[in-house]
Amino acid sequence: MKRARLSEQIVNEIQRMIRDEGFSDGDRFYSENVLTKKLDVSRASVREAIRILEISGKVTVRQGKGIFVSDPISKGVNTFAAWLQSNEADLRDHFEMRRILEPKAASLAAEKADEKDLEAMEGTLDAFSRQVASETREGLIEEDRIFHLALAKSTRNRPLYILMKTMAESLSEGWISSLNIPGRAERTVAEHKAIFDAIKARDPKRAEKVMMAHLENAEKEILDYMQRQG
Repeated sequence: MKRARLSEQIVNEIQRMIRDEGFSDGDRFYSENVLTKKLDVSRASVREAIRILEISGKVTVRQGKGIFVSDPISKGVNTFAAWLQSNEADLRDHFEMRRILEPKAASLAAEKADEKDLEAMEGTLDAFSRQVASETREGLIEEDRIFHLALAKSTRNRPLYILMKTMAESLSEGWISSLNIPGRAERTVAEHKAIFDAIKARDPKRAEKVMMAHLENAEKEILDYMQRQG
């Protein structure tokens, strides 16, 4: 089963638990460890699903206390904007790290990617576009990461790929937050295409430039959204 589909199923299953097992607004929910066992999935997958639900206001994570059920309608607040504000430092760190790594990775990919790599990246472009059309948020998040990981793999630099894979699986705030900004998914389609075209054209400088622009655009739109909602 594809990870994009698995992520969506985990989110749906947690929501079913909340609904069918009698949890109400303010109730303490299962811990990540318990959810990992109940759902028989990795802790990283559970953690990401909880982040997605936290952004939508369905749960609240209280440091050192646990996960609590939340009702965004009763609170009358923009839960996404509130989540962004409370995680601003982590988001800035996320994009800072990616700006250090990914433009150079795109440059390397333009030099080293073979036909199989190009086919893999092009396939992720199509998959991401389909997710945009279906408006499936979990699928969008996963296909976005798959594109960036396919690019990292094409560099033929194993430590770089491992670092990118670890970051993609463990530090997902940037992917989750940017793709909740209205219109960002559609703009990401065009930006990914520009990156791919530069790599396919064997143009390292252009690949580095358009990747940097992609990351800067995503971060700027998140920060601008926070300011508008603040």
